[in-house]
Amino acid sequence: MSEKNSILLKNGRLLDPGAGREGRYDILVEEGRIKKVASEISSPGVATLDVADCWVMPGAIDLHVHLREPGFEYKETILSGARAAVAGGFTSIACMANTSPVNDNSSVTRFILEQALAAPARVLPVAAISREMRGETLVEMGDLVEAGAVAFSDDGKTVPNSKLLRHALEYASLFGRPLLCHCQDNALFADGVVHEGLVSAAHGLRGIPCLAEEIDIARTIMLAEYLGVPVHICHLSTRGGVELVRAAKLRGVRVSAEVTPHHLFLDERAVADLSYSEDLDQRYRPAQLVYNTNTKMSPPLRSAADVEAVRQGLADGTIDAVATDHAPHEATEKAVEYDLAPFGVIGLETALSLVLHLVDEGLLSPLQMVERLSLNPAHILNLDDRGTLEPGMAADITVIDPDAEWVVDPEKFYSRARNTPFAGWRLKGRVVKTLVSGRVVFPFDG
Repeated sequence: MSEKNSILLKNGRLLDPGAGREGRYDILVEEGRIKKVASEISSPGVATLDVADCWVMPGAIDLHVHLREPGFEYKETILSGARAAVAGGFTSIACMANTSPVNDNSSVTRFILEQALAAPARVLPVAAISREMRGETLVEMGDLVEAGAVAFSDDGKTVPNSKLLRHALEYASLFGRPLLCHCQDNALFADGVVHEGLVSAAHGLRGIPCLAEEIDIARTIMLAEYLGVPVHICHLSTRGGVELVRAAKLRGVRVSAEVTPHHLFLDERAVADLSYSEDLDQRYRPAQLVYNTNTKMSPPLRSAADVEAVRQGLADGTIDAVATDHAPHEATEKAVEYDLAPFGVIGLETALSLVLHLVDEGLLSPLQMVERLSLNPAHILNLDDRGTLEPGMAADITVIDPDAEWVVDPEKFYSRARNTPFAGWRLKGRVVKTLVSGRVVFPFDG
């Protein structure tokens, strides 16, 4: 055994639903992989981490991240986004294709992977479904898979042409890659900026109806069911969408879905009054109501009834995963009128702590939390060596102090961006160590 490339984690509470383990275990890592898991491991001379009073889980995997490089490095780079990821407990991040140029050819995919060599997290390129994400011409999927694409998505846009979407589902399935679908009827979405409901009516903001999302979810499910192939629904936000996915699963359709932390914790009220939450530290409460552009995202924050529906969908397994939809923007881009601000918020450094909040509430068990953050995302992306800490698997590990209390301060983020709707929130539970391939990558040296 090479002691230099080995590490022993002792006395932690292991949460590993994929291996059927919950309890105090030691974990021996060798050459970047799990060597042994047992109630007591003695390995003299091996570097030891005592993780007593901590929870130890397979590294969290984010299905849905925007890293902005190439083309928009002033918002985020692959390196800065990966640093934010490991600080938040994510060891693998799937980055979306809406860069400039779009990741619609093998050269861009290879560029991303080359840049990722210096990143602390595993960066998994998601290629576009259509050329330049215009929804008109299918990309060369085979070339992109060979270059390293793990999935296909035109996220940020829908694919309006149902024939093209059908062919994309067929080809992606042949290559063993999932299609990650942003479901949005463009005509119904139109020029909306917030959820169509009480807040849009009361404040004169253009509304986006739930139907804009649900019609396209229904179309996508119908195509997948007809073809007998898998499909994944991005950022589910409505009660009707949850019901569509639940019914499809009962029929045996191979559909999976994700939800973001912001759709689990915020509703439409936050647009005009972000301070309505009891979790907000008093120092961050505004003196008056403001339209906070850090509440502008697509899909928009929905009604309280929708929030309850996606929470229950996550709890009962209708929704398979929590994904951040981390969408960084430069500060001045958000410092404009609500109508003019870009859609999107960041989430890599707050997501795990927010999901721990659901555990404290009793909505999820600790093992269910790990299923939604690690095991299920690994299955969706077909990552055979991740999502569990069985011997032989990649030693991607997240260590959490479940009792650590902290206040979200965007100025302390490792991301280049600060556009979070959770600034000032009091959270409990925080990542203390992140290992990727058996190497401690967080906390950072220096």
